[in-house]
Amino acid sequence: MADYPRLLHTVLDTTDARGSAEFYRELLGLRYRPGDEPSGDDRHADWLVLVDQAGRRQLAFQQVERLPRSTWPTHEVPMQLHVDFTVPDATELARHRDRACALGATILLDRSDDPEEPLYVLADPAGHPFCFLVG
Repeated sequence: MADYPRLLHTVLDTTDARGSAEFYRELLGLRYRPGDEPSGDDRHADWLVLVDQAGRRQLAFQQVERLPRSTWPTHEVPMQLHVDFTVPDATELARHRDRACALGATILLDRSDDPEEPLYVLADPAGHPFCFLVG
């Protein structure tokens, strides 16, 4: 049987690596890879990794100088990549939407009343779109 590459983590470019990492750390209950925790001197926080409770890499954040914010749902600046997160029911959908907004996300699309696939499309503080859907 052939061996296949294994996904290490998903990397998001951002103009604020620490801010983006903090947003997703709080949103998803992740933690920093050892050595990436916030310190008094974040001048070199240009590459940060978040891991799950078992230490598996989940998301990484790469500092970039400029990053045009996605204009989705229009296509002047496409989203290029987005992450989908599932929740068990409509109550949790609303709860996680509220948590994300409290952390700085903005709602791009509200399809929470869709009987087939209730969902929200949000943008993190850096403008990366992501979805919460009942799954």
